[in-house]
Amino acid sequence: EVNLVESGGGLVQPGGSLRLSCAASGFTFRSYAMNWVRQAPGKGLEWVSGINSGGTNTYYTDSVKGRFTISRDNAKNTLYLQLNSLKTEDTAMYYCLRGIIYSVYGTRGQGTQVTVSS
Repeated sequence: EVNLVESGGGLVQPGGSLRLSCAASGFTFRSYAMNWVRQAPGKGLEWVSGINSGGTNTYYTDSVKGRFTISRDNAKNTLYLQLNSLKTEDTAMYYCLRGIIYSVYGTRGQGTQVTVSS
């Protein structure tokens, strides 16, 4: 059974940083591209970032380029998202998702809440 467990969210002031983690189990993690998607209150899922199976190629939506960094540790079956220079509009539930790059469709975890507020 595929299992994805996100952690690392919290309340942070604008300009602050967080590091999200996603622990994967139940499948061969190193064989799959992975993504982060988010859902703000009252809105649909938004694709945020993706990384290929080997971790050599990364992709970002324009609104987070230069602020967020996706990475993975295939030895630890873990996906990461470093969030820097956070803005209030980054407030959302963040999910890791196993699926093709740029897609919001796939298997995802229960999410971790990121709230950016002063």
